[in-house]
Amino acid sequence: MQTSSAEPELEVLWPLGKKAVRAKQGAARLPDLSGKTVAELWDYIFHGEVIYPLIREHLRSRYPGIRFVDYSNFGNFHGPKGREIVAGLAAKLRSLGCDAVISGIGA
Repeated sequence: MQTSSAEPELEVLWPLGKKAVRAKQGAARLPDLSGKTVAELWDYIFHGEVIYPLIREHLRSRYPGIRFVDYSNFGNFHGPKGREIVAGLAAKLRSLGCDAVISGIGA
C-alpha cells in the first residue's frame, strides 16, 4: 500500500456570477433642493406612510420652496403592475416636472 504525503488538490470556485450588465454613471447630484420638485417612489413594503411625511418635514425646513410629488401618484412599482409603471416612469417624472427622486426606502 502506497501513501502520499501530498496535500489534496482542491478546485475553488467564485460564488458570484459574471456581470451581465455594465454599471451606468448616475446623474450628478443637485447642488441645492430649494425650489425643486422631488418625486417619492415607494414599493409599499416598509413604512413609507410614516417615513415620507418625516422626510418632507425635514426637507421643507432646510430647502425653501421645495415641492413633492407624493408616492401615490406613481403606484407600487414592485407590485403586479411594476413593469408597466417602471416603463413609463421617466416620461411621468418629466411630465410632473420632477427634478429629483427619493427611492429605495428600506429597513
